Order: sequence, then structure tokens, then C-alpha cells
Amino acid sequence: MNDASFDLDAYFACIGYRGPIDASLATLTTLHRQHPQAIPFENMDPLLGIAVKLDLASLQDKIFARRRGGYCFEHNLIFMHALKALGFEVSGLAARVLRGQPEDAITARSHMLLRIELDGGTYIADVGFGGLTMTAPLLLEPGLEQQTPHETFRIIETSGNFRVQANVGGDWQTLHRFDMQPAYEVDYAVANHYLLTHPSSHFLSSVVAARALPDRRYALRNNRLSTHHVGGRSEQREIATATEFADILESQLDIIIPDRAAFETRVRQLNIVKA
Repeated sequence: MNDASFDLDAYFACIGYRGPIDASLATLTTLHRQHPQAIPFENMDPLLGIAVKLDLASLQDKIFARRRGGYCFEHNLIFMHALKALGFEVSGLAARVLRGQPEDAITARSHMLLRIELDGGTYIADVGFGGLTMTAPLLLEPGLEQQTPHETFRIIETSGNFRVQANVGGDWQTLHRFDMQPAYEVDYAVANHYLLTHPSSHFLSSVVAARALPDRRYALRNNRLSTHHVGGRSEQREIATATEFADILESQLDIIIPDRAAFETRVRQLNIVKA
């Protein structure tokens, strides 16, 4: 990927970063923490029938200029461009999402994550996995439990694949599985088209949004908003009306809805809310 036109200063301003600009683990760790705090995970565009474009100019316009969020390709492509601009050795990978699925499920390679070679080790970065987005990079050392600012994560190896797992309330939940086969822009374009057009894509019929703040996570799926506090306490809130829904997205998750009236109509049409 050519990063010559990437606006690194705009990225730093977007996530509020004022630290060193060296290609170090400390820099990577701080960027990985601040990115999901500043840029929300959201699927407003697919839900409203708006195309998601993955070229650099479109990504920068949406995230930097219009202060929008996005889903995995948008988050991790922007993060990849930023890391490359800083001199990191970074490449793209693809994963099969398994959260909520049987461990042996065969799902599409529809998720993007990053591989970073640093200080003689391999790290996995992922700033775009919704309500369980990692808030720190993970060293690719199978079985090692790694504490992040939010949950404890680990990577396990099975049959030539790696699985990322998060400890949620004492239970290890598998998020996805991946291998080390490189993925490229064209692979993400194909997966993006699938998620934007295929009838089975939940991004077309569900509202999915998340944000990881320093002391909590917000994770929204349809009309249920979950707040997970660092340390274990969680709260759930049922959203009753389309107006309340839009208010919560804008105020608590800091999401800019591109067309609020269309959003409220859409969630009623999908029976996500009744009024």
C-alpha cells in the first residue's frame, strides 16, 4: 500500500496522540489504546445503504474530515496506513469470525487484522472488532495470557490456525481464527462487497456499535446497550424508541449518524424498536 498521501498529523489529531513517532512497542501500544477510544465502531453506512469505500482518500475523508467511525476494514486499514507512515513493518491478515459460533464453524474470511514484526517478535493488532476490540497489541506467543487495559487476551494455536480469545467474566471466548497467509487490498474489497450486499450480512439488518473508553466499554447490538466497566461490573439497557436510539448513539458512543431521520425510519422498519 502506498502511504505517501496519508495525513499522519490528521490521524494523530483524530485520536488525540501527542507522543513519540518512533516505530517502537511503546508507540504501537499507545496508538492501539487511543484509536478505539477516539474512533467508534459502527455500521451506519451499510445499514442505510451507503457504500463503504476502502481507498485511502475515502477513508481519510470519512474518519478524519467527517469524524465518522466504521467497521473492521476501515479501522484497521487506517491503522495500517498510520503504522506504515511511522516506519513499522506491518501487513494485513484475514480472519474467520467465531464469536457466537461453534468452535469448528466454517465462516467467511470477513475480518481484518494486522501482523507487525517488531523487536524480533510478531505482534497481532486489531482496532476494529466491535464490543471486544483489543486495546493493546498481542505478542504472537500461543498460550500466553496478556493483560490489556480492558480484558485479558490470549492466542492459542490449533491445527495450523491461531485463535484470539478474550477472558469475559472468567470464561474464555473465541473471537476469531486466522492464519499467517497475507491478505491484500483486493481481498478486503471482496469481503467488503460481501458484507455490503449479501442477504446474510448482519451489518445490513442489525445495528452494531461500540466504543472502548479508559474505564469502560460500550457495546451495542440492536436495541440493547451493554456497559462493561473495567474490573467486571456490567449493565444492560433496553432502548425503546428510535429517537432514544439515535440519542444514545450520538451522546454516549459519540457516533455521527449521517442521516438521523433515515436511521430512525430504518430501525423501525427492521423492528429493532417499535416506536
